Amino acid sequence: MKKRKLGKQGLEVSQLGLGCMGMSFAYHPADEVESLKVLDRALELGITFFDTAESYGPFKNEELLARALQGRRDKVVLATKVAWKDGKARPDNLDGSPAALQKAVEGCLQRLKTPVIDLLYLHRADPKVPIEESVGGMAQLVKQGKVRYLGLSEVGPNTLRRAHAVHPISCLQSEYSLWETSLEEKILPILRELGIGLVPFSPVGRGFLSGAIKSYEDLGPNDMRRNLPRFQGENFKENIKLVEEVTKLAKTKGATATQAALAWLMNQGEDVVPIPGTTKVKHLEENVGTLGIHFTGEDFKAIDAILEKFRVSGARYGEAMAKMVNVD
Repeated sequence: MKKRKLGKQGLEVSQLGLGCMGMSFAYHPADEVESLKVLDRALELGITFFDTAESYGPFKNEELLARALQGRRDKVVLATKVAWKDGKARPDNLDGSPAALQKAVEGCLQRLKTPVIDLLYLHRADPKVPIEESVGGMAQLVKQGKVRYLGLSEVGPNTLRRAHAVHPISCLQSEYSLWETSLEEKILPILRELGIGLVPFSPVGRGFLSGAIKSYEDLGPNDMRRNLPRFQGENFKENIKLVEEVTKLAKTKGATATQAALAWLMNQGEDVVPIPGTTKVKHLEENVGTLGIHFTGEDFKAIDAILEKFRVSGARYGEAMAKMVNVD
């Protein structure tokens, strides 16, 4: 698998990463045995960029990765995220103060059983703490040798500029996919200007763009997607039209809708590294199989034409969480 560079500070990762959140919570009941198989297979296939966070579980996902990487920690670029008090991700529970971030990272290091975190993200900017203070605290962790590179998640253009002025930011992690392109207008140009890489999470629309979810009822009772507007009611019926169009196009290449979605994202630039998540080896292999399919410039133009006439229905998040996304 080829490598891609994120930022200008030397961070280099596999061109496709692995989002590990779903292995511990969010969508399906956790299956540790299957998750460990996925992590093993990812390494075999050349994926070296693993993404976790203290809030995934909370804490359970980092502990899972520590078990999976025992004896082979040096083979991966390990990214984790901090900002939530006690790892509990609620809109009212952010603490981006330097002291809180220092404490959180000490916990991450212990759980991950590693002396250093390759890439540390601020999971969300804390509106009570100037971004300069948060990033200044993260920069201290770099000086201490506990962190190698810094990233941000879901922040707006002005916050990016202010943060980057304090310490070089290697990448921004934000939602970006065929049904979520809102960062293209204002945020992507800033990333390119400053030389900051982009790590799209939910690159297959939290599974929606795969076409495997046929109705709201396909989601389990504890599946967090039940709470997301785009999966509900009339929104679902409207959004499935995008999946149908992309699926038709993908079939002409002998590909799946998932592969078309990932290929389109990776075609947005060499500084873009998607991190699709999965809990199944077969889905992981499907994702990596994208790299063996030749999508042409005309194919990507056809996908862009689909997007031009499509209007996503429903917000990404409920009202409270939406206020924390791409805040300027």
